[in-house]
Amino acid sequence: MNLTDASTTQISIVVAVAVIAVIGILAWFFNRKRRTERLRTQFGSAEYARAVKEGGGQRKAEAVLDERADRVEALHIRELAQGDRTRFVDSWAKVQARFVDSPGGAVTDADQLLGDVMSTRCYPVGDFEQRAADISVDHPLVLENYRAGHRSALLQTQGKASTEDLRQAMIHYRTLFEELVAEPEMARAKGA
Repeated sequence: MNLTDASTTQISIVVAVAVIAVIGILAWFFNRKRRTERLRTQFGSAEYARAVKEGGGQRKAEAVLDERADRVEALHIRELAQGDRTRFVDSWAKVQARFVDSPGGAVTDADQLLGDVMSTRCYPVGDFEQRAADISVDHPLVLENYRAGHRSALLQTQGKASTEDLRQAMIHYRTLFEELVAEPEMARAKGA
């Protein structure tokens, strides 16, 4: 078929199909970029980058992050009751006071206390990596603190942590603790 032989209708159809294809491709890129921005905002840049690095690419990582969000939504995480909040805050004060005489024991207790808080709020607390993944959905800004604190706690169990490592672990754990026990209104204000 020669271009001069093509009817106006045929040319219009070809142009319309090409325009639709271009619009479809642009929409796909726009949606993918929007999804990436949403996930990067929801999980924080550090956790997003970590997921991409460990997941073997952006598409796989984003699927994993979406699955995380769906998993945590299905868990029905709850806020702490005032009595639980008070009990945990009192326990944290005791853990911090213990640090002076027994830094390693205090870090171990802090790790356990965080697990208790998470369990009370209905987070599953079995495996550390799963806990961290679950926490990343609602508390992305303190997740790296949690990971760093846990690394120091592991060093402590191996007898390789210095007092400074343990002090840093307590600081890291405190940031997550404060976020997990925060009053609901305060937690929402921080997220805004």
